Amino acid sequence: MKRWVRYVLLGNLLLFLLFFIFSIVKKEEILSEGKLVLLKLAPVDPRSLMQGDYMTLRYDITNNSFDTDIPRRGVCIVRLDEDGVASFVRYQKKPEGLAEDELPIEYTRQDWRVTIGAESFFFQEGMGDKYDRAKYGGLRIDQKGNSVLVGLYDEKLKLIE
Repeated sequence: MKRWVRYVLLGNLLLFLLFFIFSIVKKEEILSEGKLVLLKLAPVDPRSLMQGDYMTLRYDITNNSFDTDIPRRGVCIVRLDEDGVASFVRYQKKPEGLAEDELPIEYTRQDWRVTIGAESFFFQEGMGDKYDRAKYGGLRIDQKGNSVLVGLYDEKLKLIE
């Protein structure tokens, strides 16, 4: 193999590792500094038999998103109640011009369905019955709208462990 090919491969590998490390650092930052937001779950889809113990999550705030005039990408603006449960306010292109009590959550729209990124929850084999009682998905969200799913919560707003 020519020497320059090795350098190109090594450079690509280093770029990939840097990107990977950067994304991990960003997620860890959201986990440590992000605000905990509870999103009410719509009826939860059944576990996937093909993928093992896995649950697809749908959020109540995205259920009424049949308007195809909203941008393909943007932020879903939510307002929190005193318990930290989010309610839908509006969709907009960028997380700008927010009121003090509003938070953005990044979304993407595919045809008529809006997704906020944290749509899957994997759990240990045999633990599915425990998560059947989940009523809320807990996300940590930063000021730009990036989110990380941190767990599922029951009707009493307690983390299911």
